[in-house]
Amino acid sequence: METADPTPHARSTDRDTTADGPPRKAPQLSLELLVHGVGGTTAQEMLGDPRVQLITGDDTAACYRRTDDADAEQRPDDYRGEPVREAYCWSNLTSGNGARALWLILVPFMVANLAHWMRPAAPSEHPAQRIYDLLVRILALTLTVLLAAAACEVALDLTAWQCAGTTVCAAGKSWMGFLSPDNSGWWSAPGRRLALASMVPLLVIGFLWGLSRRTWSAYESASPPPRLPGTSRDTPVAERTALSREGFWYGRRLVARLRAAHAAAGVLTVAAVLLAAAAKADGDGGHPVLAVTGRALTALVIVLAAATLIVVWRTARSEDAPDVSSDHLVVRALPFASLAVLALTLVHTGWARPGARSRGPLPGADAFGGVAVFQGVLVLALAVTAWVLQRAARDDARTALRGMGGPAVALLACAVGGVLSGGVAQRFADWLDGGATPGQAHAPIPGPPVLLSWQASVIPALLVVVAAVVVLAAVRVVIVRNRVTKDVPGLYDPREQPDAGRTKRIAATIAGAGLTDSAPVLIAATSAVTLVLGAGAVIGAWLTGRAPGRATEGAPPVVHAAAETAESLGSWLMGAGVILLITMGRRAYRDHSARRTIGILWDVGTFWPRAAHPFAPPCYAERAVPDLTWRMATWTERFDGRLVLSGHSQGSVLAAAAVWQLDLVTRSRVALLTYGSPLERLYGRWFPAFFGPPALTGLHREMDDWRNLWRFTDPIGGPIRLTCEGGRRIDQGPLRDPLSFGRTLQNPLPAQILGHGDYQADPVFGTVRAELIARLGPDLPGQRPADERPKGRQDQGSSGRSSG
Repeated sequence: METADPTPHARSTDRDTTADGPPRKAPQLSLELLVHGVGGTTAQEMLGDPRVQLITGDDTAACYRRTDDADAEQRPDDYRGEPVREAYCWSNLTSGNGARALWLILVPFMVANLAHWMRPAAPSEHPAQRIYDLLVRILALTLTVLLAAAACEVALDLTAWQCAGTTVCAAGKSWMGFLSPDNSGWWSAPGRRLALASMVPLLVIGFLWGLSRRTWSAYESASPPPRLPGTSRDTPVAERTALSREGFWYGRRLVARLRAAHAAAGVLTVAAVLLAAAAKADGDGGHPVLAVTGRALTALVIVLAAATLIVVWRTARSEDAPDVSSDHLVVRALPFASLAVLALTLVHTGWARPGARSRGPLPGADAFGGVAVFQGVLVLALAVTAWVLQRAARDDARTALRGMGGPAVALLACAVGGVLSGGVAQRFADWLDGGATPGQAHAPIPGPPVLLSWQASVIPALLVVVAAVVVLAAVRVVIVRNRVTKDVPGLYDPREQPDAGRTKRIAATIAGAGLTDSAPVLIAATSAVTLVLGAGAVIGAWLTGRAPGRATEGAPPVVHAAAETAESLGSWLMGAGVILLITMGRRAYRDHSARRTIGILWDVGTFWPRAAHPFAPPCYAERAVPDLTWRMATWTERFDGRLVLSGHSQGSVLAAAAVWQLDLVTRSRVALLTYGSPLERLYGRWFPAFFGPPALTGLHREMDDWRNLWRFTDPIGGPIRLTCEGGRRIDQGPLRDPLSFGRTLQNPLPAQILGHGDYQADPVFGTVRAELIARLGPDLPGQRPADERPKGRQDQGSSGRSSG
């Protein structure tokens, strides 16, 4: 809710009266609302003044002004021809203390959620749209099952079943003494050990459920303004994006339903593991009553699993209006029913079974292979669906991977989930058995499932492919740098003396910035190799039933040595990957430069609502977009003013999303200024259904004016590639960077290469901002001339980014 301004305001009037003269027209007040980008910044830096005052908001996200401008609405005469500057700071929505580094463990869930939004730009009524969304939701559910299975592998299989049941492994571990069968204690029975250890995966699931609920209350609780977003009647249906719908940024009920389903799936996974172990004991020991009880509980688990799948099946986004309907009784009761079945399963598993012992791996270890195969089938089905949608797409000229971005990213989500789960299991098993190697002939415990060892063994091969792609990218940078070097001096005043070293630095910056456009090649290569190697790992595990090192014992020495090396190296790499992920996360929240680097992917990933996985990091845009929409709508209505929305980098994406949510009257008073914007370069290519050329064309058509500044040296921002019929371009650029090539009277020291930052330092910025304010004018803008309406196509002319 908007807080009161620091001074009381009266509703503005069109005219003021003087004591000795006729009425005079009141000066028109303009507002420039600044929205920062990736990495965040302070209000003091944005406004260029150490003294700032909060206007509206809280410690998480708020609007600030210079202290001298806090009561600008009461002094409009002081701001003739110059807008009041106001900064919207949202960095605390995505950054904070070091504890948020743990959110990086949720990366597989975030990546799976991204796959939902990467569908091709086919018409919304296309039937394959629903199939695509459903496949992503089911795949996201398998990631929760994989996480729960990994926690069960560590706590139940490796700890309670294998190590606690083996004297050699349990020796020297005082914390495990009461579980050892040599002590003949109450907890030494295998079933009771498993029942006790099941608290660990249950706590993991409970932690994710609680974190999701807490972030759900903080982020998804911001309701959209109580007004309908407007769409001009002359905007073609093909140019209307879902981001302009009233309920797009309100996923409160959807996340709650998915959270209930995923929590139930995690609890049922734990129950299934316990029942598998109990069933083996009952079959070996001949306990008919317990066997019947186990079958009854298994039937309940199957029924609840089917109900969970149905809930996920039927939980689709409702974007036309905010979803405020109450959850069905089945949805609300599903997690509690799953917990009740788990409680019965714990009693059943812990029931005394004389003579029962734990030998070998825990029954059900093959479930990892089943999950991997099922995920592969889902990814292939998703690829087929995406291909169908891409054929029906309205404009696919620059869509990343020809519409296969969603399936490729979904496959990477599964791969990252496998690496995290396998890495934790492998490293924990190595810690438990001391100096031995789990799974080898003389090891005290069998170790993790064979599939995890095979998955570890293919990681070195995958890294070789990635390294090869990186080397090719570096070679490309050198080639492009050499080609651009001869053109750099021509961008500047010929009177400036050329310098070979500075020329190469500028050319190298331009070449490095172009690597962003090569991201589809890296993702395509990584996904293709992951699919092939992952399939090979599953086949190898099922055919041999042994780890790669043992499976190749009869092979030539070179092959056997290579297999053992790959298995050991991959095992360490999996564990190192988990540690590196957490370390990078902590550094990102402690080091501003690291935050800016990692934040590029993080802020893109958490921009989108949690439509597929409820345990993904929260969507900051569900707070930021309503904030901006409320502020623009209420300020223009209260003070009858005009507003320039100025967004940098990711802030330009938030700005565009907020403009789409405005009603037509407010939108007519708002101009958009973007700079360093990834709207077309990243979002338009990877999320074509929402930011593709038709959607951006519709945005330009429905608002008064829009300008975009970009540079060749910017690795994130780029041109929008839209042109009006009369030749007026949205794009203003490429801007010169650095501003001067050598030393000049204005720049006696070498000018800095700015790249993605400090667009305000360029004189073009002030010129374009003044032009936008002038075009808004003192009166409501009318219909733009026909020769300035945007084309419904991409402009492939000189405004496009050069490959070199």
